[in-house]
Amino acid sequence: MRLHDRYFFRELFTPLAFVLGGFSVLWLADFFFTRIGEMQEHKFQWRDGVGYFIALSPEFFVMALPIALLLALLYALTHHARHNEITALRAAGVSLGRLCAPYFVVGILASVVLFAVNELAVPCCAKWAEEILARHQPKVATLPTQKIFPPVNFRNARANRLWRIGEYDAAHATMINPNVTWTVADGSWKALQAERAEFTNGGWLFFNAQLFAQNGTHGNLAPVFNTNVLAMPEFDETPRQILSEIKFGDARSLRASRSADIPLSEIWEYLKLHPHLEGDDAHWLLTKFHGRLAAPWTCLVVVFIAIPFGAASGRRNLFIGVAGSIFICFAFFVLQNVGLALGQGGHLPGWLAAWLPNLVFAALGLTLMLRVR
Repeated sequence: MRLHDRYFFRELFTPLAFVLGGFSVLWLADFFFTRIGEMQEHKFQWRDGVGYFIALSPEFFVMALPIALLLALLYALTHHARHNEITALRAAGVSLGRLCAPYFVVGILASVVLFAVNELAVPCCAKWAEEILARHQPKVATLPTQKIFPPVNFRNARANRLWRIGEYDAAHATMINPNVTWTVADGSWKALQAERAEFTNGGWLFFNAQLFAQNGTHGNLAPVFNTNVLAMPEFDETPRQILSEIKFGDARSLRASRSADIPLSEIWEYLKLHPHLEGDDAHWLLTKFHGRLAAPWTCLVVVFIAIPFGAASGRRNLFIGVAGSIFICFAFFVLQNVGLALGQGGHLPGWLAAWLPNLVFAALGLTLMLRVR
């Protein structure tokens, strides 16, 4: 690492820390002013209020980091340009791309951190926030806190199996009155009925079970045998998949839920269980899936945008950079919403709709970088 790399890192992290700190103070004030009524309604104690604030902090961090990075980059680059430091380095034979390598490293690292926070911390903290809200109202059961579910229908389209469950206990992975129907290799149907089932050692055990098989090509189901305990290792459905199906019974309920509650792993599980999903549901889910993949890379895109705006030679007012960043953020989020709307409506492929803002602004930034003197 060269000396100017360390210098650029240091000069970027200082304004980035100040901007994130300023955003945090503003959000803290807004949090307590706007949510004080909600906390009083749920009879929060001071510990609950602190926990609730911490639980919602990762979601704020995901929104604030790209904007904070853009502002910090514009400030640092404008500072270097006004003091002719960039001009001196370029006169010494350092290209603009090599000169700004520290910023690209920060952009990639910030994207990785943002992806990890968005996929791991935000969903867990969203559940924690729901649990805090329900802590003083035990009679109100929300989905993150509910453990026992009434009749559940769960279809595994990939294996062509249909589960009808009288009652499902998510805490202990047990079922009451399960009824499973499926097809076998010759195309005939089978059915399994039991008093209860539990997930043990990676597989389902059925108790007081009765197996039925189709009698002939067009015949009805006829009993095959009864048994006290029956293991079905071919049933590869997991408690996590069943809980995901309960949580997101179809794509319409997915749309009604908060985006923070839908990590990529759950969307991927849903798509695997429903490989032939079509129409509006398929458009929405694929756009959502690629949107969550594309969103963290906004941190890298803002580097492409900030460099030509901030690294141009000459003395410029810092206010121009701040105003430019506000316009950039506004244009980016407008294009992002338009792209997602087109993808969800089926007018664009889901991957293109999700990645469109990143591709457009990265290409624009790269073009402007090549024109910087």
